[in-house]
Amino acid sequence: MGEHAQKRLIRKLDLERFLSTVQINPTPKANLEQYTLSEHIAATMLYTAAYINNDIADKSVLDLGCGTGRLSLGAAFLGAKTVLGVDIDKTALKVAITNSQNTGLTANTDWINGDISTVNGCFDTVLQNPPFGVQTRNADRAFLVKALTSGKMIYSLHNHPEVDKRLINILKSSGMGLIEVQPSAFLKRFIEQHGGVVRAVYAMLMTIPKMFTFHTKERHDFVIDLYVIENSY
Repeated sequence: MGEHAQKRLIRKLDLERFLSTVQINPTPKANLEQYTLSEHIAATMLYTAAYINNDIADKSVLDLGCGTGRLSLGAAFLGAKTVLGVDIDKTALKVAITNSQNTGLTANTDWINGDISTVNGCFDTVLQNPPFGVQTRNADRAFLVKALTSGKMIYSLHNHPEVDKRLINILKSSGMGLIEVQPSAFLKRFIEQHGGVVRAVYAMLMTIPKMFTFHTKERHDFVIDLYVIENSY
């Protein structure tokens, strides 16, 4: 599959269709902020890495907090040389392994059930959808630090620094998958302090259904930011 993917440009629609076959977590945990990325957001993130920056095909890829493997398997589908997915949730990892078998992508994917601190080695590209720190304050910082000690290029999703209704409306009405925005001053400083340089930030619209008892709306629209970070070390 990897060699086949590298020979031609995979259409974004075909990538979204592939991602829709990846089973999601049957028992998401609120304390781990396990919200499944939509096919559209995952495809946009992967497309940016693969075809704007050439950071997927024939590269070694690390997916921190991989869940059931949506980003990991998307990277393998787009021609990554090797993909390692890491997650602390045993249930999610079992689903990820099943997903890799069902999609025929076992040859270049490996999985680790454990904390992100268990990962060693250097990778070309790190993908991550870390907890935003809503349930556990600053939970995303450990992921950023680990990514910056593990990869040359990092694609990391973070909560937009403010509730921006105007930006939400623009993303809804324009039909655009992403809009380039300025980085959060705090995240920019934090990333630079740990050896990274923010190359771009793209805002995307995320919608989550009512999943947990503390959710008060049937669906919630909010902006997430995709940080493209280069390791300066």
